[in-house]
Amino acid sequence: MADTTANMTNTPFPNASAAAAVGMSIAFTARKAPNRPAILSERGDRSFGELNAHANMLVRELRAAGLRTGDAVALMCSNRPEFAEVFAACLRGGFRLTLLNWHLTADEVGYIVDDCEARAFIVEARCAAAAQGVADNGRLVLRLVVGAAENFDRDPFEDYARSLLRHSGSDLDDPVRGSTMLYTSGTTGRPKGVRRNPMARPPQQSATDIAGTFERGESLVLCTGPLYHAAPLQTNLTLPLLRGVGVVLMDQWDAEQTLALIERHRITHTHMVATMFHRLLALPEEVRNRYDVSSLVFVIHGAAPTPVHVKRAMIDWFGPVIYEYYAATEGGGTSITPEQWLQKPGSVGPPNPGRAVVVLDDEHKPVRTGTAGTVYFTTPDEGAFEYFKSPEKTAASFAGDLFTLGDHGYLDEDGYLFLTGRTSELIIAGGVNIYPAEIDAALLMHAAVADVACVGVPNEERGEEVKAVVQLADGFVESAQLADELIQFCQAHLAKFKCPRSVDFDRRLPRSDAGKVLRKVVRDRYW
Repeated sequence: MADTTANMTNTPFPNASAAAAVGMSIAFTARKAPNRPAILSERGDRSFGELNAHANMLVRELRAAGLRTGDAVALMCSNRPEFAEVFAACLRGGFRLTLLNWHLTADEVGYIVDDCEARAFIVEARCAAAAQGVADNGRLVLRLVVGAAENFDRDPFEDYARSLLRHSGSDLDDPVRGSTMLYTSGTTGRPKGVRRNPMARPPQQSATDIAGTFERGESLVLCTGPLYHAAPLQTNLTLPLLRGVGVVLMDQWDAEQTLALIERHRITHTHMVATMFHRLLALPEEVRNRYDVSSLVFVIHGAAPTPVHVKRAMIDWFGPVIYEYYAATEGGGTSITPEQWLQKPGSVGPPNPGRAVVVLDDEHKPVRTGTAGTVYFTTPDEGAFEYFKSPEKTAASFAGDLFTLGDHGYLDEDGYLFLTGRTSELIIAGGVNIYPAEIDAALLMHAAVADVACVGVPNEERGEEVKAVVQLADGFVESAQLADELIQFCQAHLAKFKCPRSVDFDRRLPRSDAGKVLRKVVRDRYW
């Protein structure tokens, strides 16, 4: 995979953020090494030259439909080459891109597409059912469908590939920096878009500088997670393409396939979550020993706490190449190298350069070293984030110039952060954020449910899983059959990953004097 291109350590667009610069950097690499692989996947490959041309075509298609600088585009697509094309097009065409989880239901899709004010919606054909959620959206001026569409009711959708052929793939004369606005769950209400300064340093970009470890023409990244998540998007697509490094996309994650791809492609970089570590270690020893993983130089993980014994076993297996970060779509940022972690097992590291971490009590006063409290970050120099069209939610996350992700932890004498739990109601299962009040609302539609509190309970592999604690309405009797019925009922209304895996029954759920369910009291029973 080596080529004669010089190994440049700096982006050709030093004043732009990684996300904003990537669209133009692809054009830069396409001129220097057009045949270098950019995307390798089960659903097709793209060289940098092809990826660049298709992104230019799509910008022209979006502009022809009437989109202008600052307009929003919504994308619902699995890990395939077209995802990278849309991403690059928006970031060089001046558009604001919102990515949708392709597990969402039609109602959930309809809400986000409307809330982000999208004027174009691009969807993969296998998400046809969920795409019906935008049927009545009058703001949309362009709807495109990606992939085979035999069972897709095309009207008013147009074929993505054919639409590109109407336009030139030559570089744009007037590229404009675009941006992304990802949606994240919170403690109240529907999911909210997180708007960050496009010049801000990405929160997943650790102090160890992931991009600084890439070698152009030599490195190759394995994307293990869905690209609609902030961390895989940043570490497994944005930064590699920014540096002219190719990416191997996994459509769905599988433990042994991951090892096979690492060996086959001589993968050097990847991002994982704790659940993946669990499943890799659960493989039989003869399977683990079958594959050569010595090409790995940088494996970064985050999104959910990893038990000390699990991470230590992964370092023993993969070597001292496992790095960790603590951050979210909103921002924040600590990171820890494998050498640091071996000295401070269980820590998520000191703050990244330009960031500071403080731990406050309930009165927003600093606590002593080693004392647990709510973890806050200083606002980046580039400016704070905001929740789109939700000033009250934005304000609730701040204490002066500090903001919190809702986690509990403490700092040791060396300034290393250790997380002890979550102070928010958010459930994190396998690195995925799940909003419990949304599940409550779905279950309360069932006649048997008088009251409900969904909480995260321990799961050895996924960190947490969803449990529904249900107070039955009069006339209903608790049973295993009813518990199964409630789970299936929830799955009919919400994406499956959000739904409870188990149901317990309670004669009366605890509530405050103001009538608010005391979810922490319920949750503490299981921890």
